[in-house]
Order: sequence, then C-alpha cells, then structure tokens
Amino acid sequence: MTDNQTARPATLRIPADQLHAYVTAIWVQAGSTPREAALVADHLVAANLTGHDSHGVGMIPRYVASLADAQLQLNLHADVVKDAGAVLTIEGGKGFGQVVAFEAMERGIERARRLGICAVGLRGAHHIGRIGHWAEQCARAGLVSFHFVNVAGDPLVAPFGGADRRIGTNPFCAAYPRPGKPPLVLDFATSTIAYGKTRVAYNQGKHVPPGALIDHAGFPTLEPKVMHEEPFGSLTPFGGHKGFGLAAMCEIFGGALSGGFTTHTQTLGTTNAIINCMLSVIIDPAAFDAPDAQAEADAFIEWVKASPLAAGTDRIYEPGEPERVTRAQREAEGIPVDPATWTQIHEAALAVGMSEEETRRWSAHLR
Repeated sequence: MTDNQTARPATLRIPADQLHAYVTAIWVQAGSTPREAALVADHLVAANLTGHDSHGVGMIPRYVASLADAQLQLNLHADVVKDAGAVLTIEGGKGFGQVVAFEAMERGIERARRLGICAVGLRGAHHIGRIGHWAEQCARAGLVSFHFVNVAGDPLVAPFGGADRRIGTNPFCAAYPRPGKPPLVLDFATSTIAYGKTRVAYNQGKHVPPGALIDHAGFPTLEPKVMHEEPFGSLTPFGGHKGFGLAAMCEIFGGALSGGFTTHTQTLGTTNAIINCMLSVIIDPAAFDAPDAQAEADAFIEWVKASPLAAGTDRIYEPGEPERVTRAQREAEGIPVDPATWTQIHEAALAVGMSEEETRRWSAHLR
C-alpha cells in the first residue's frame, strides 16, 4: 500500500444550505460584503453539488492564500474598459471571479438580448471557477453561449509530445437552452483531468486514472502527489493532439484576444493567485431564422439516447445530465467533504480571523 492509499477517516456529508452559510461567513470575516460572500458561496457550493469538487469549497484555502499574497482583491466589480456595441472588453482586476464573471455575463446577456449577439472579453479575473456556472447563467436567460478560458501564467499541463508543464488546464464550455427542459451544458478542462481533481485525490489518498499524469521525468504515473510535492510532474492534455490544440486556442482566444495575457516565460506566476481570462460569445437563438431549432435539437438528443447500450453502460447521458443527477443526489444526502479538505477549510477560516471557538461551532453544527 502506497502512502496516498493509507486508510483515511470517513468523508463528511454536509447539507448544502449549512455549507453555504459557513462559506459566506468565512468571506464576510475576510472582508467581503455580504453580497460578494454570498456570490462566492453560491458558486463554490453549486460546484460541489454538481460533482465538481475540484472547483468547490476545497478552493477556499487557495483563495485565502492568494488574499494573504495581496493578489485576490475583495469587493471589486467588473469594469467595462471598452464598449464596441456587440463586443465588450471587461477588466477583472484580480477581483473575485465569482463576482466579476457573474457581472460580465449580466452585461453580455443584456447586450445579446438587445443586439442578438455579444462577445465578452473578460481579462485579469481571479479564479472564475466552474465555467459551466456562467454558461448556465446565460442559458437561464434563454441564450446560447460558448466560452474559451485560459489559466494565465499557471502552467500545469504538458503539451502533446512534451514532458513538462507549459499550459494551463484551459477549460472550454458551451450551453444550449431548451424551453421547459434543462439546458445542454458541455464543460470540461482541456487536461485529461482538472488540477483540482488531483487535489481531491491527494487529500483522499487515492490514485488518479491512468494516462492523466506524468512525473517530473515525463513518465506516466497514477500518483497525484506529483502535482503537489516536488519534484513536480504535469497533467496531460485530453485526447492527445486534439486536447492540446483546443487548449492552445483557449489560451489565445481567452488570454490574448481579451487583452489579458498568455502563459510564457515573462508571465509565470509566483504567488497563490489563479488568474483567468475568458472569451464568451452569447447568442439569442431567436435572432436566427430557425423556427424548428428546438424540435431539431430534441430530435437529435432522442435519437442518440435511443442507441443500444454498450456493455457495462446503464444509460446514455446528454451534456449536463450527469451534473443534474449528482446534484439531486447531493441535495438529498449532503455534500461529501473529505476530512483533509475540511481541516484545510478550518485553517483558512482561522487565517482570515475567525475564532477557534466559532470554527468549532461550525464544525459541530455541520457534522
């Protein structure tokens, strides 16, 4: 048995509303306005509910460390630096991504409703989290959207054919609204797995799937510690050259076209900050001459889901459906948080000034 496979304490199950209240309290204690704290909690807890623990409350310690580095800026808002009608350039100023991205999407939604389409270039935001959250915001407004994101100056992924980290996990996301039905939502990192999933595996003492990581010498490994202990290894791009190619375009579209920055020698980060740039294209489907669009979309989904099931498969999921299934389960049973992550959140709460007594009360309340 390897070190990271050693038996660990049982995972906690925490009701979503109680976890939301605790996250809100942490950020109010840190200096956020109640509105900012609530938006951050909305996003982090929603990520956990959908099964994306890599982007959920486990991010709090990293955010607190970035705040201590004077990188994360509290109580900032999206700043429109150029308004070209159907194109908006928005500066994030290292403000909470959960706030500035929300406000950037609000502006893009309003403009797309008025003009039929809007391209939003958001640059310099602190970590904007699960990108599907922003696509879902557009979908709730009845709008189609797609999003190219870079993780600027924070290489974690080896290029196809390379042996060290040169690229961010650079997610891509798209969503298609369906009146009366849940939207179709495609959201994935262009790495084989998200970096945060290695943190979750590391804290839980588990291996990662084969093919997801290479060590510092470029050899495949199952050990998530290569992403968290020196000498550092790298994530791999999903799908070989295809994932690498999409990651490269996310880097250019998100980082360069927005007026932000891309990852190279001169931009490598040296702090705990996570900086995202995002190009979002938001479209009103009513602007097209496509009266049968919804019927055609539904017919396609029905067609593919009627395929005979492959061996070992119990159902065919449409884009976004696995997240909905997980959300329903976790709303009923609570959000799982492993003890190591819970301890790290507790320490982060103390670091922003919450008292030991108060964190103990929260822990007793949530368990």
